Amino acid sequence: MSDSSMEKMLGLLRIRIHRGINLAIRDVHLRSSDPYVVVRMGKQKLKTRVVKKNVNPEWNEDLTLCIVDPNTPIKLTVFDRDTFTFDDKMGDTEFDIKPFIEAVKMRLEGLPDGTIITRVKPSRQNCLSEESNIIWINGKTVQKMFLRLRNVECGELELQLQWIDIPGSRGL
Repeated sequence: MSDSSMEKMLGLLRIRIHRGINLAIRDVHLRSSDPYVVVRMGKQKLKTRVVKKNVNPEWNEDLTLCIVDPNTPIKLTVFDRDTFTFDDKMGDTEFDIKPFIEAVKMRLEGLPDGTIITRVKPSRQNCLSEESNIIWINGKTVQKMFLRLRNVECGELELQLQWIDIPGSRGL
């Protein structure tokens, strides 16, 4: 990375994609799917591995995005891996990192483990399927969320956010 792009960057967002819950069945004869998740933010695009024949997949995979503008939504799309045809979409969702960024900016220290810093309520403006807590764990600010998938009959994603400060970046 060049120095100028480092200076524009606020830091890194580590997204742990824990699991999918009750995802749609796309392989009808197998009554299952081979799901993976694609994460997009602006021009950045990352993806998880494929979990075979599972509509409740556990990825427990960390994907890391460079954050330049916290107003850019992060979009996730679940796909079913197909061997011979285009991969089928199994819904999409997105989330806003502004509440999380605000909590990280508080520069909290020494809180008891599990302290809730902020609660983000589900609303029509977001894809949360239940209240999302931004909590203090092991000396870090972490946000856990369950996201409802849109444009599909069923399914949710569980994920967790963690901020990584980068020396030499603009920082928060």
